[in-house]
Amino acid sequence: MHVLVVHNRYSSAQPSGENKVVDQEVGLLRGAGHRVDLFERRSDDIGARSLPGKVAVPLLVPWNPAVRAELAARLRRERPDVVHVHNVFPLLSPAVLAACADAGVPAVATLHNYTQVCPPGTLQRDGRPCTECVGGSPLPAVRHGCYRGSRLATVPLAVSLAVNRRRWWSGVERFFCISAAQRDVLVRAGLPAGRLAVKHNFVPEPGVRRTGAGEHVLYLGRLAEAKGVRLLMAAWDAIAADGGVGVPLVIAGAGPLEPEVRAWAAGREDVRFAGLYDTAECREAVARSVAVVAPSTWLEAFGLVVVEAMAAGVPVVAAGHGAFVELVEDGVTGLLHEPGDAVSLASGLRRIAAEPERNREMGLAARRRYEQGFSPAVGLERLVEGYRTAIAGRSGGAEGAPPQGTDNAGPRRGSRAGRSGGNR
Repeated sequence: MHVLVVHNRYSSAQPSGENKVVDQEVGLLRGAGHRVDLFERRSDDIGARSLPGKVAVPLLVPWNPAVRAELAARLRRERPDVVHVHNVFPLLSPAVLAACADAGVPAVATLHNYTQVCPPGTLQRDGRPCTECVGGSPLPAVRHGCYRGSRLATVPLAVSLAVNRRRWWSGVERFFCISAAQRDVLVRAGLPAGRLAVKHNFVPEPGVRRTGAGEHVLYLGRLAEAKGVRLLMAAWDAIAADGGVGVPLVIAGAGPLEPEVRAWAAGREDVRFAGLYDTAECREAVARSVAVVAPSTWLEAFGLVVVEAMAAGVPVVAAGHGAFVELVEDGVTGLLHEPGDAVSLASGLRRIAAEPERNREMGLAARRRYEQGFSPAVGLERLVEGYRTAIAGRSGGAEGAPPQGTDNAGPRRGSRAGRSGGNR
């Protein structure tokens, strides 16, 4: 199979789960003998643009006509079997879907977050869950400045969501939702249920697994409010005041809260701020953990670090909402805490560190869960199945897109997934 992967790479200054997933899927497909080419833009390149070029970037978020022309020409020249769209913000835009329609090539899209129904894609505002824009107008997001706390910065995302909703519905044969929890939200918002398939992200074999009891509790991820970093600091302070759990907390990552985390960890023996780890360091740190903690306050669409812990035979303590509920079997492969509750999080961390034998059993169960649901073999099977469904669906189907708020769960005119839309 010949696959063209379309992705706008996030900034290299901060860890990106999406970049990691794209790279891993490309390697998986190539390792299985498929031809995979890339059509990419990089957010890192924005800094090298001229001042007028930087000013123009927000205008490209809803629609980039140059990308449409460039991609359509490439598709006509190379004729891939399918296009796999990942992130299109900020330099690619949904114009990539029009290019696929222009060239008559079916498209699938992985939905890594909630940008189809929420301009910043987080379903969160002011540290709390928010669904005000779901299924309706994105104007509330502009009013509240939901993207980076700025109304002006939110406008391009809101405009893109509003004007391209039908483009996504008609231009994509198969959507990959990365959890059932995410799919449920999108179906309730009116996305076509018949084209929304759950395909969990896979995780490569780490090459190293936990062999002993572990030597630290690990937080590995972006240092941001939505990831529950402040919640974790409050919970760990409560644990420290009560005598600790016998092992330190290691925090690895980068993000807007890094200065705050550095200051909080400075001079403490029970906390170590490690900064950014490379891939090998991440795997080693996970394998040496008593537990990995994932205290996100927003509704995670997946939670890659949870499955990375499972692969290494390490249990997790995770917030009991979003995708974590389907990834973690409470008391079996890890523990779930009350979302946003520092007392509940502290209790979970104490419990998972205080019972070594139970911890070991949860780690073994976590590894079995990984093998059954998140291994490379499972990931490849589901990925190729989705491509084949999209290719089959492109051969027929009805024109147009469903009206807003409809489910569109059934097949139409012999198509399993509908038909790519026409030109913009």
